[in-house]
Amino acid sequence: MRPSRALLHLARLADALLFWPTLTAVIWGELTGTEPHVASLLNDKVLHFLAYFGLAAMAAAAFKERRPVVLTAFGLMLLGGALEIIQGFTGRDMSIYDELANVLGVVAGAVAGRLVVEFLRKRWAS
Repeated sequence: MRPSRALLHLARLADALLFWPTLTAVIWGELTGTEPHVASLLNDKVLHFLAYFGLAAMAAAAFKERRPVVLTAFGLMLLGGALEIIQGFTGRDMSIYDELANVLGVVAGAVAGRLVVEFLRKRWAS
């Protein structure tokens, strides 16, 4: 079954809209001193990687062109670095390794998101 252009457009809009509450959740998670119990089961670096992977993949899928994805990826990297610095003022530890996990997550997520978009575009473009 081939999805219509309208359905693909609606999916991209939903992705763009859901990006903002997801971003808010990531910022909240980085700045608060408490974490949900399920999050304590995973390594902190894995959580950082997954959070920024998800954000970058969502951004990559929301845009039609590559340039805004690159700019958003750099913005997410800068945000991750800024949040690491701000953590020092909230009673949490700053970590260059957390930022490294953030950056790796952004790069992997942006690439994965674009690969999916390009695959769908080639498969279903009319």
